[in-house]
Amino acid sequence: MIDKSTIKILILDDEPFMLKLLARMLANQGFIHVVCCDNGKDALAQLNVESTRPDLILLDLNMPGMDGIEFIRHLVECQFTGSLILVSGEDERMLKTTERLVQAHKITVLGYLQKPVKSDALLAMLAQWSPPSEAVPVKPRKTYSSDDIRSAIARCELVNYYQPKVSVATGAVIGVETLVRWQHATDGLIFPNQFITVAESSGLIDELTRLVLINAFNQAKLWQQSGLDFRVAVNVSMDNLASLDFQDLVVDLATQVGIPPHKIVLEVTESQLMRDMRVSLEILTRLRLKRFHLSIDDFGTGHSSLSQLRDIPFDELKIDQGFVHQAWKDDTLRVIYDASLALAKQLNMEAVAEGVEDRQDWDFLRQTGCDLAQGNFISKPLLALEFEDWIEYWQQRIKNDLLVDNRG
Repeated sequence: MIDKSTIKILILDDEPFMLKLLARMLANQGFIHVVCCDNGKDALAQLNVESTRPDLILLDLNMPGMDGIEFIRHLVECQFTGSLILVSGEDERMLKTTERLVQAHKITVLGYLQKPVKSDALLAMLAQWSPPSEAVPVKPRKTYSSDDIRSAIARCELVNYYQPKVSVATGAVIGVETLVRWQHATDGLIFPNQFITVAESSGLIDELTRLVLINAFNQAKLWQQSGLDFRVAVNVSMDNLASLDFQDLVVDLATQVGIPPHKIVLEVTESQLMRDMRVSLEILTRLRLKRFHLSIDDFGTGHSSLSQLRDIPFDELKIDQGFVHQAWKDDTLRVIYDASLALAKQLNMEAVAEGVEDRQDWDFLRQTGCDLAQGNFISKPLLALEFEDWIEYWQQRIKNDLLVDNRG
C-alpha cells in the first residue's frame, strides 16, 4: 500500500485541460504533492532540485518544443530513479515503442494510458508504483579468452542441457533442443553468450560444435534405447557452414552412433551473414537430402529472413520468443506471429513457438494451431538425467491442468 501523502507526482502535458483533469483525478484519490508543467524545460527544473524531484511522472509524448521522447533522454542524463506513466493520444504501436525505449534506458515504466484517460485505469496503474529500491552494483560480466575455451573443450567441461519441444495439440514430447553450458571449475555454470562469440572469432567453433554433437548424438541413442524416441536438435553456427567438411562430420557421427538422420534437427541461426552462400547452401542441401531435419531458428530476427526460406530447404520454422510471449494481448506481436505461422503452414514446414512462458501463451498457441511449443512454461533446460522424471511430471500436468483437449 503506497503512502499517498508522501509520493511526489509531476504531470507534463502541453494541454491545460489535460493537466487540470489529471490533477483532479489524483487529488480525488488523495495524492497531495502534484506539480503540473506544460513544457519540458519547466519539468526539468523540478528534476534538478532534490526537494521537488518527483517519484512519478505522467508524461505526454506529443508536445511542441521538447517532445516526450527527448524528455526521456534528459531523464537518463539526470539519472532519474523514479517511475513513468506514458500518457498520449498516439496509437498503441507508438506507445509500445516508447515503452520499450524507456525500458532500454533502465527507467521503470508502469505502463501507458491513451487519451482520454479514465480514472479507474489511472488508479490501477498507480497501484503498481513502489519506491525505488537501493541500487545494487552490477558485477561486470567476466570475459574468457580463446585459451580458456580451448582448455574447457580439452577438459570436457562443456555440458549439454536439453529443453523439450512438445506438441501443442496432444502435449506429446516431440523433441529437445540441445543447449550447451560451460561447467566452470570456479565460476560455476556459464551461458553461451559468454563464450560462443569468442569460439567463433578464434576458430574454435568447429571443435566446440563437434563436442556438442557427439554428446547430443550419444544421448539421443541412450534415450532411443530406453524407449524415448524423439528428435534431438543441435544449434549450428554459420561458421560451421563455412567448410564442406562439416557435412561429413555430421553424417559420420550419426552413422557411428547409430542415430537415424530423421531424428536429428540442425537449427541454423544467422547471427552473421553467410560469407560464401554456395558452400553453406551445398552443406545444408546435402544434409537435407540425407533426411536430416533443418530448422530456421529465431525467425524474424538478425539475418533470419524470407530470403533464407527461399534459398534453403528448411522443414521447421522457429518463431522467435519476442513474437510469441504475450502475443495474445499485443496486436503488433499477434500480426507478426500470425504471419510467421501462416508462412510455415503454406511452405509445409513445422512451426515451433519459442518463449512460451505462461498458460496464456500456451492457450494462445492452441487457439491458433501452432504445431510445437518450447519455453519455461513447459520446462526449463534440463540435464539428461532429469529428463525421465520431468516426462512423468509433464504427463501429470497435462491431465491435472487440462493442457490439451482429450475429448473424443
